[in-house]
Amino acid sequence: MGRLSGMSTLAGSTITTPDQSLRHILASEALAQIPKILTLQDRNPHSPTYGCFDRNFWHYKIIDFPSGMAQEFVWPLALAYALDCPDNRFYQAPRIKEWVEAGIRFAARSAHFDGSCDDYFPFEKAAGAAAFSLLACMEAYRLLSLDAPDLLDFFARRSDWLADHQESGRLSNHQALIALCLHVAGQLLSTTRWDDAKARRIAQVLSWQSEEGWFQEYEGCDPGYHTLTISCLARLYQSQPSPELQSALTKAVRLATLFMHPDGSYGGEYTSRNTYNYFPHGFELVGRWLPEALALNTHFLKGLANGRGACYADDHILGHHAWNYLLAWQDYQADRPSDNSLPQGRFHLKEAGLLIDRQEGCALFLALNKGGAFKFFKNGQLVASDTQFSFQVRQGGKLRNAVAHLVDRYAVDIADDVFTIQGQFGWAKQKQMTPLNLMILRVVMLTLGRFNPDLIRRLLQKMLITGKQSAPFGFVRQITLRDDQLVVRDTLTAENWDTVESAAIGCDQTSIYVVMSRTFQQGQLQPWVDLTAQVRQLRQGEPLVVERAY
Repeated sequence: MGRLSGMSTLAGSTITTPDQSLRHILASEALAQIPKILTLQDRNPHSPTYGCFDRNFWHYKIIDFPSGMAQEFVWPLALAYALDCPDNRFYQAPRIKEWVEAGIRFAARSAHFDGSCDDYFPFEKAAGAAAFSLLACMEAYRLLSLDAPDLLDFFARRSDWLADHQESGRLSNHQALIALCLHVAGQLLSTTRWDDAKARRIAQVLSWQSEEGWFQEYEGCDPGYHTLTISCLARLYQSQPSPELQSALTKAVRLATLFMHPDGSYGGEYTSRNTYNYFPHGFELVGRWLPEALALNTHFLKGLANGRGACYADDHILGHHAWNYLLAWQDYQADRPSDNSLPQGRFHLKEAGLLIDRQEGCALFLALNKGGAFKFFKNGQLVASDTQFSFQVRQGGKLRNAVAHLVDRYAVDIADDVFTIQGQFGWAKQKQMTPLNLMILRVVMLTLGRFNPDLIRRLLQKMLITGKQSAPFGFVRQITLRDDQLVVRDTLTAENWDTVESAAIGCDQTSIYVVMSRTFQQGQLQPWVDLTAQVRQLRQGEPLVVERAY
């Protein structure tokens, strides 16, 4: 496990056949989204946008181009058509098949000449949207046994574009997804033309895997997107086993076990991209030769049954989990480990900037690279979720948001049971679009930007996601974990407390743009801690000291 210490065996060797109700939770959760997916689609055969899933475009007419990512919804529809799941009213329904083919055809019709597509703005040529929707269209094509040479030509054009295109930023899940697309395209079209490009993408993903087991996602480790990368690599390994992929998947699965919470929830705001994502399909595939992957899924499914999953019923993102859940139902392994215990001990992921400490009856998940944001569990229940301090600050007649949870290289000291993190606040990324901004973006993309969309993407990534601009507030967070008790002592300093109009500690605050973040999860019902009154009593030069015990 590289630099991990204290790793124990997750699952015992005893195998049991559990109640199939856990398996059926996967199908039930996914099938519940099918009516919404159908509502998002233009299902009128006489409409010029027949098959489009972007309701904002074809129905509301509030945007001027369709998002290519939306066509990914053909895959969960095709799976609902093909899988005889319990209570599946869409199984073998002829109209579902018609609508799936219409969705694939709209993806082809709305694509650029080179096969690429847009997601957020015209001529963006977004690799993620192109890969997600291509994989979905090809898998749906296979599931429905379609025979359409024109669609195969479209798949080839988009595969050529993906093979030749490198997006900005390090997103391992996108690269793994592109490799899987090229693999499926090669199978579907009976060709080896993308084999070299596929091999390069796989090598790139493996080169971005830390010795600790995680795959790079922008500024670090995000356990949620990590599970999507596992799903893609597991599919590739299933078709073309190799020692390199098996080793990478083993490390990746064992890393994922660390982020499974005692209540069955997973990940959250203490990670690099703030997601609660959990894609179970890869674990079912890997579980055929690594049983602890199945134990992890069992733990997740129990949490899902108890309402601990996140809500992804957003118009733009509900497709990812829907198809992944249905695939996990399809490939669910009946024989599973009877021991579903989670690893115990302390695990310091130095490269990731994360620390997990599991003791008898309690568990701490601590972001050393995000100012000491944390989640703390006792007796299987969430006791505290803390995303560090947040100030609303008056500057030049405007309110700005200073936060202490942006990714940075903080000063960190780790003793036996005391963890100290020291650093500076940063300004939250809260840039909003205005009519003028949108008009400028449109003009740029319709002229120079259409010839260099990656430049615009890099600028937007820097503006909305990466990097930190320091704010005039400092902090020292000291966390003591001793005898099942967590004590948090914060000492904050400011150049001028008079500029602070509101102060609080949030349970779920994030301050960068991430597509799959800011979804609802049960733990977010915890109240924020309002500290405005204490700040207003401070004299200049006096620190704010806040201490809490759990």
